[in-house]
Amino acid sequence: MKGIFTLICSFMLFLQLTAQDTVNTNWKEDISYLKELIDSEYPFLYKKISKDDFHAAASELMAQAEDAEDHEMVVGLMKLVSSFGYGHTSVGLRDTPFSLRQLPLNLKEFKDGIYIEGSQEAFAADVGARVLKIAGEDVKEVYKKVYPYFPAENSQFFKAYGMNFLITTELLAGEGLIENPLSEVSLTLLKDGLEYQRVFAPMEKGERAPTAYGYTKNDEGWISARDTTSSPNYLKHLDRIYYSEYMPDHNTMYVRQSQIQDDSLMAIPEFYDKVFREIEEKNIEKLVIDVRLNGGGNNYKNKAVLKDIITHPEIDSLGHLFVILGDRTFSACQNLVNELDNYTNAVFVGEPTGENINFYGDNNKEELPHSKIPVYLSFAWWQDKPQWENQQWLPPHVAVQMSFEEFVNNQDPVLDAALNFDDDGFILDPMGHLTTLFMKGDIETLKKDAFMLSKDERYTFFDLESRFVEVGERLANTGQVNEAMFVYQLNTELYPESVASWYGLAKTLKKSGKMEEAKGAGQKALSLAKDQTELQTELKGFLEDF
Repeated sequence: MKGIFTLICSFMLFLQLTAQDTVNTNWKEDISYLKELIDSEYPFLYKKISKDDFHAAASELMAQAEDAEDHEMVVGLMKLVSSFGYGHTSVGLRDTPFSLRQLPLNLKEFKDGIYIEGSQEAFAADVGARVLKIAGEDVKEVYKKVYPYFPAENSQFFKAYGMNFLITTELLAGEGLIENPLSEVSLTLLKDGLEYQRVFAPMEKGERAPTAYGYTKNDEGWISARDTTSSPNYLKHLDRIYYSEYMPDHNTMYVRQSQIQDDSLMAIPEFYDKVFREIEEKNIEKLVIDVRLNGGGNNYKNKAVLKDIITHPEIDSLGHLFVILGDRTFSACQNLVNELDNYTNAVFVGEPTGENINFYGDNNKEELPHSKIPVYLSFAWWQDKPQWENQQWLPPHVAVQMSFEEFVNNQDPVLDAALNFDDDGFILDPMGHLTTLFMKGDIETLKKDAFMLSKDERYTFFDLESRFVEVGERLANTGQVNEAMFVYQLNTELYPESVASWYGLAKTLKKSGKMEEAKGAGQKALSLAKDQTELQTELKGFLEDF
C-alpha cells in the first residue's frame, strides 16, 4: 500500500512538472532572434559585456535547448539578458506561462544580515529570523549563485529588488540546490539566539508577497516583522507619492518623495512651492529630502525640485540641505540626485543608489517570436556627469546603514544622522580636498587626511582605493610618472591588498628606471592576484622583462 502511495505521489509530481513545461517553444530560434535583434538595433548595449562574450553565452544556451526543460531555458534567458548589467534591460515573466515560483517569504538585507522581513501568516513564528543557509548552503554562496540572473547595475539594486531571487525555486533548481522548482526548500534560520531549520513549499507560479516599496503589508494573509501600528517618517503615508512634515525640535522640513511622478492630490511643482512657502513662513533652517524608496518615473519633472532649492540660498548651503539615498534610488531619481550633486550643496546621507551614475534607461518591449516572452531592451543613454566621473553608484557623503533591530523598532538612524549632522571637520568632496592638498604640496596633511578617510565609517561607500587607482592611471598616461608613483605608493599604504595599486606602482617604477623596486612591486601584485587568471598572465608577462 505504501508503495502504491509513493507511486501516486511521484506520478502527481510528474504531472505538475509536465504542466509547467507544456508551452510549445522553439528556444533556439528565440535566442537567435534576440541575438540578431541586439546586434542590429541595440549594439550600444555591448558596454559591460563584449559582443563576442554575449554571442558565446547565447550559443551555449542554444546548445542546451534540446535537452533542457522550459524553466531551465527561461532562467538561462534571464541570465543572458542580465549580462548587459543594466536594470532597465530585463526579461519580463509576469503574467506569462513562464512566471517563477517563490517561497512564501519576503527577504530583506540589512546591515547585519539577510532576514525574513515578512511571510504568510502560517509562518509567523519565522518572521524576523535571520537566514543562515538555503538548501544547506551558506546564504552568501547562494547569493553569489543567483546574482547573475538579476539585471543588477550594482549590489544595491539587487539588494532593493532582487533579494527574493534567493528563494526562487527555478533558480535554486537551476543551480543544483534543489531537485526541481516544485521541491520543498529547507532554510537554516536564527531567531532569539536559537538556530533551527524550517522547510517551505513554493507558492503558485507568479504569486508574490503584498508589498509597498519592498516592505510587506499586513494584509492578504501576510505579516510583517515590523510593528506597523506606527511608522518612521520614510514609511508614513505610503499611499501618497510624497508628503512633508515640519520637525520643530530640529527646525527642519522633512520631505519623502518616493516616485518622480505627480501625486493625484498635488503636482510636483505645486508641492515643492508649498514646501518652500512653509520654510519661508516659519524660518526653517534645514530641508531633508528622502528619496531612499524612489525608483524613478519621469525625469522631466525634476526641474521643479532643483529650481526651488537653487532659489533659496539659505537652504542650499552646507549643513542645511540633506538628501537621503538608498538602494531603491533608481532611474529618473538617479537623474535627480545627479543634478542635486551637480548644482546644489546637498549632503547625501544613507546608502549608495541602485543605479550607475550614467546609465542606459527607457526600454522598448521586444517579444520573442515563439515563447512570446517580452524582453525589455534599453535604448536611451542618460549622462548627467562626465565619463570620468561615472561610478557604479552615487555614494553618500555620510554612510549610514540600518540594522534589522532598528527597522523592527521603527528607528531611523539615517534620518537621525541628517538631523544631527555636524560639519566640523567634515569633508564634503574628498577627492577635491585631496587634490587641492596635492597641488599645494602639503603632502603631510594629504597623507593624514587620506588615512582618516580610509578608516572613517562616514565614508564607507567612498571608494578611495579605486579613485586613487584612476588618478594614478591618468597621471601615468599623461607622462606625470613621479606623481603617479606617489599616488600608487600612498594607495598601497592605505590598502596593502590592492592588486591594482601594486601593479600600477610596478609599472611607474619601471618607467622611472627603478627596476629592482618595480620587480618587487610586480611580484607583490602577482601574489595578491590569486583568483584573477587573466591578470596573473599579464603580470607574469610583465615580470619576464626583469
